Amino acid sequence: MGEAIPGRGLRRSEVGPVPALLLIGAGALLGFTMLAVAIGRGEGVGLTQLPPAKPVARLEFRAEDQADGSIALRNAADAKIVAWIRPGEDGFVRGTLRGLAQARQRDGLGREPPFSLTRFDDGRLDLADEATGRHVPLEAFGPTNSGAFARLLPGQAAPVSETR
Repeated sequence: MGEAIPGRGLRRSEVGPVPALLLIGAGALLGFTMLAVAIGRGEGVGLTQLPPAKPVARLEFRAEDQADGSIALRNAADAKIVAWIRPGEDGFVRGTLRGLAQARQRDGLGREPPFSLTRFDDGRLDLADEATGRHVPLEAFGPTNSGAFARLLPGQAAPVSETR
């Protein structure tokens, strides 16, 4: 008698070979699936694309650390202060800018190139550091956190923290 197959209660001699037609069918199904995916991706079947959004407001600014632990956000065009972020306040703004600044430091880049904050006509906000090529889609962090940056743009409510 043949050797027992563990967990099946059958002996190898009782199982028999896998029918060739079954193997051919499985291969054909796999080939058809791969072909359908390739055609679908190539033709864009089932993909939804939104029209490209247009920027409606933009602010280029520099973040300057102060001796008291606050951060001054200055408009890159005229060096006017856009907002002050006091120590212990606006943690999301502070943390996001710190992350971008650390990426610059790792890449050996200076503080001179400004960050840019852009609002698009579809309501999205994007914080970008062109020096490193990093972009932060702020709407992904919810309305409260994206609102902390939205207030920096012209035509918005009071800045993040009152100016000095």
